[in-house]
Amino acid sequence: MPEHMTLTRWLRRWTWLRVSKAAWNTLVEQFGLGLRWVGGIFQLGAFAGEYRRFRRLNHGGPFSLDAGDLYPRLRDRTETTPIEPIYLFQDSWFARKIHEQRPPNHVDVGSSARAMTLVAQFVPITFVDIRPVDIELDGFTFLRGSVLSLPFDDRSLPSVSSLCVIEHIGLGRYGDPLDAFGSEKAASELCRVLRPGGNLYISVPVEKECRIYFNAHRAFSREYLLRLFQDLVLVEERYIYDRSISTCFDPRRRFGTGLFHLRRT
Repeated sequence: MPEHMTLTRWLRRWTWLRVSKAAWNTLVEQFGLGLRWVGGIFQLGAFAGEYRRFRRLNHGGPFSLDAGDLYPRLRDRTETTPIEPIYLFQDSWFARKIHEQRPPNHVDVGSSARAMTLVAQFVPITFVDIRPVDIELDGFTFLRGSVLSLPFDDRSLPSVSSLCVIEHIGLGRYGDPLDAFGSEKAASELCRVLRPGGNLYISVPVEKECRIYFNAHRAFSREYLLRLFQDLVLVEERYIYDRSISTCFDPRRRFGTGLFHLRRT
């Protein structure tokens, strides 16, 4: 057998091993397969003991304690306060930028609804998404729309954001049609609606080279991301790596999140 045939078969076998590993990890993490329930049984036993002890202590107080109201929470005893560093840094950065700029109103496209309701307490927010946000809150308005076809005129908006959004477009993760150039089309549409002097806030995964983690997201090189917004001026950039945020892109790091403040002159 020729040597190149052996190598080809080995590479194919290695590819299937990697695919199989990804499939198994997906089933475990997203559908609860695996043996973690064994540890849960022991934790339920400890919970039952604590419940019995607490019943003995709960006399003479105003709160009723009934077995029908049991609500076990077994995974909250962590050594540190749980946080999601990317969204913590990203949302605090964005809130600071909006506070500094103080636009008369702001349009967000598909970012975190929770973060936008907080910012809406000091700047009116129009939140655009393909999925409805069924809440009523002063300062927060929902508008159904897509980042690929925004319901706004050309160069009409003073302040726009789309945080951790464009990297997903066209990968089908959220039920959208598959499109290999979805991110590019989304970037073009965001630029279209930004008026002269207007500010745009973008965040995306960043790496040394462009890469697709199908169907979760894309990662962008810094150069390619800025090329997508070449008609705008870069005002500020920040990079999240692990549990820190810095001003410098580090191509030696495998994965990070880039935060970009851009402006149309």
